[in-house]
Amino acid sequence: MAFVNIGFGNIINSKKIVSMVTSDSAPAKRIIANAKEAGNIIDATQGRRTRCVIVCDSHVVLSALMPDTISNRINENSIKEESDYDA
Repeated sequence: MAFVNIGFGNIINSKKIVSMVTSDSAPAKRIIANAKEAGNIIDATQGRRTRCVIVCDSHVVLSALMPDTISNRINENSIKEESDYDA
C-alpha cells in the first residue's frame, strides 16, 4: 500500500484516489453536498479552508492542501518505492 500525507498528520491510501479537484468550482461543491447528505465525507482540514476535494472509491475527503501539493507527494512516494525495489 502507498499512503500519502494530506495535511495535519492525516494519511490516505493513494491507490484508492479516483480524482482530486479544487473546491471552488460548482461541481466540487455539489460533490461535497452529496457526500455530506450520504454520510460519506471525511473532513481532514482541521478547521482550515478546504482547498482540495479528494474523491476516493467510497468516500470524499476534504483537505486543506492544494491538489498540486498532494500530487507531488504521491509522485515522490512512487519514485521512492521504485528506487527501493531497484536496490
